[in-house]
Amino acid sequence: MKIPNIIIAIMLFGAVSSSAQMKMGSDTTKKPKPHTHHMNGMVMDMDMMDMSDPMKMNSQYSLDLPMNRDGSGTSWVPDESPIYAYMIHGKKWMTMIHGSFFARYNNQDIFKSGNRGGQKFDAPNMIMGMTQTKVGSNGLFSINGMFSFDPFLVGPGGYPLLYQTGESYKGNKLVDRQHPHDLFAELSVAYTQRVAKNADLSISFGYPGEPALGPPVFMHRLSAMNDPDAPLGHHYQDATHIAFGVATLGFRYKDIKLEGSAFTGREPDEFRYNFDKLNLDSYSLRLSYNPSKEWALQVSDGWLHSPEEAEPLQNVNRFTASAIRTKMLGDDSYISTTLVYGQNHLSDNRKTLPSVLLENSLQLSRAAFYGRYEFVKKDAEELDLQGTFPTNPNFSINAVTLGTNYIVSTVKNTNLTAGIQATLNISPMALKSYYGGTPIGFQVYLRINPALMKMGHTMKGM
Repeated sequence: MKIPNIIIAIMLFGAVSSSAQMKMGSDTTKKPKPHTHHMNGMVMDMDMMDMSDPMKMNSQYSLDLPMNRDGSGTSWVPDESPIYAYMIHGKKWMTMIHGSFFARYNNQDIFKSGNRGGQKFDAPNMIMGMTQTKVGSNGLFSINGMFSFDPFLVGPGGYPLLYQTGESYKGNKLVDRQHPHDLFAELSVAYTQRVAKNADLSISFGYPGEPALGPPVFMHRLSAMNDPDAPLGHHYQDATHIAFGVATLGFRYKDIKLEGSAFTGREPDEFRYNFDKLNLDSYSLRLSYNPSKEWALQVSDGWLHSPEEAEPLQNVNRFTASAIRTKMLGDDSYISTTLVYGQNHLSDNRKTLPSVLLENSLQLSRAAFYGRYEFVKKDAEELDLQGTFPTNPNFSINAVTLGTNYIVSTVKNTNLTAGIQATLNISPMALKSYYGGTPIGFQVYLRINPALMKMGHTMKGM
């Protein structure tokens, strides 16, 4: 699993770029079609559409791109991505609000295969507001805020999740638990200037915010929106989405964007209601490319200074590469798939620990079917088992999640969805006495979130 970074980047970018080139070259006799964009089943002619008009729903980071491309932070998702949100149009400002609230029962070892599982009733949640306005004819100013009531509805110790690691509580590492997200998960401002045709220069600052590192965070990926759980590779891939101090500079030309960030490397502490110390001691670079309206690709590298409070002398070099594909199948149906590779290179023991994630969601009107496969390597120190394994060996962990849900009601553009899912964890031989061979996690939930956004569902009079 120790794959050179450049090979991964070439594989992801080369495969999709070749596919796009083959499609473009497969029929040279046809007249070129107008540049169209599918949004929530509506086809809009982008050449006829004035993207500089905020009422036309442009990206908050570019007057020339659709809002559908905006992921978490400054990341990109496919233009084909539908939006679940409430929209408020004012005279000068355009505001979008989205989020999700899961009320669930979660049992991480339903057949009691081992002794590391747990069960809990809780409610993982988040809400985000984004507002933007034009500045002159070529400028764009935006403000973002994301909040989570996890500290109250999940608890400071997080929720049970077998083989999950990252952050700490009461001086101990959080193991087999997913930490709660902070009450203030993002407070950021951004300014974008169109400097030439098809070219933008953007600058943003967040306290907290998300640096240019990794794919869009799991909560903002269409392929992951049905799964209440964080990926087991969260701290190998997209955990920097809450950094207390982030400054990002980005340049876009057409469908390529290069960004760099300086940010606070330390993960949020266990006091989830406050603002942690700002210390721009870490750095990242990200290259994003959307070869077509259905694809979003990125590669990124980050240098994190002392991210874990429990291991303050350990620095991390984090590399990620990802590909997201979303295809609309109808007005309210689509398929979305994400492939992520992420790895941490640890400064103290010189280890490189990799992770791979493949997740998919198929939405067929009211019914959804989704799944996630993960491979992660974690060592004994990461799992807080160094006392039992003093040589600190690596363990290969595999997990497969399958789930389904159904929108049982839609009231005031808000969905109530009922769902069920199960996770099969495949334990390494050395850990079977702790976890069992194949512990199975099970959960059932109700979710409340904005309905699929339609042009007629916008709200007036801001």
